[in-house]
Amino acid sequence: MVSGHGSPAVAAFFAIVSIAELVASPVAGWMADRYDRRVLYAAADAVRFVGASAFAVLLIANDPLWTILLSAVLFATSDRIALTASQCMIPSVGIGFTLATANSAVFLLTQSGSLCAASLTGLLLYVSTPTITFAAMAVAFALSALCMLFVRREQKVPHHRGAGSIRSTLHVDARLVYLGAVYAFLFTGGMLVSVVGPGFVLDELRGDAVDFGQLESAWSAGSILGVLLLMPLVRVVRICVLQLVVLALTAAFFALLKVLDLPLVLVAFASLGVLYNIGRVGVEVMLQSTVPGPALGRAKGAVHCVGVLLGLVLFGIIAAVADDIPPSTIFLTFAAILAAGAIVLSRCRPRV
Repeated sequence: MVSGHGSPAVAAFFAIVSIAELVASPVAGWMADRYDRRVLYAAADAVRFVGASAFAVLLIANDPLWTILLSAVLFATSDRIALTASQCMIPSVGIGFTLATANSAVFLLTQSGSLCAASLTGLLLYVSTPTITFAAMAVAFALSALCMLFVRREQKVPHHRGAGSIRSTLHVDARLVYLGAVYAFLFTGGMLVSVVGPGFVLDELRGDAVDFGQLESAWSAGSILGVLLLMPLVRVVRICVLQLVVLALTAAFFALLKVLDLPLVLVAFASLGVLYNIGRVGVEVMLQSTVPGPALGRAKGAVHCVGVLLGLVLFGIIAAVADDIPPSTIFLTFAAILAAGAIVLSRCRPRV
């Protein structure tokens, strides 16, 4: 935007990231099941370190647009490999904690780190140059790779002779399809907030950049609160039931955006953030409790691939109708689709 390329460049960036994740997800899942996940994560960080260092140099001599678009491919692919590998390690390295507690802790730290990184990146871009910012990212990736090498190795679960091929085979059953559908709805809802949220605040609510910043803050605060709420909730409600409640409430809050105004809109977006992370972490817990460890990477890759694919379809539809339909109507339409999906999933819920 600052370089004068405008909104088409931003749209191209999001499209490239989504397509890269769509292609990388199944490959990352297969790699996470095939190779040492610690080494795989460290290798992904090493690639990001080299890439960030190279892009810091390229920004000096080349058009920033092409450098940024290239970096989007590299970082989206490496991020998917690193995230898949690290999340597959949670059941093993988190022995001694419940899956809900271990996943909540990881998501809480990840969310907090993302907020700190966003703030630090903004500060660096304000006081220095994009080259310095990429150099700082390279240092962070190097430190991350180093820290991963100190993580204890995964403890392999012993199994009887002849069972290895059975345990390492990914079975696409009703439970995996159910989790894929829940994840796809949640992922699409999160993408909807990112894509439609700015237009909703700036155009329909007649807000300004400060109001949009408050919306982002409300979503982030809600996401952190959602991680913290999952731990007590799973003690009183089964996760599969909790996910249906999350989908129903998410549909309700998206629909309410049609009639709400500031500042109540901020409460709605904070609530959506809470529900989003309760559902996302709940999917992780169910995946790790129902899919064997040797097949967990491929299961995660398949589930994420479905979510990204649905998000890309949504992105294309929004791009086609955004000029004719108000953002609140887009939210309301998604709410209706989500409510119908929740009803179907409630009737097809597998016994887990």
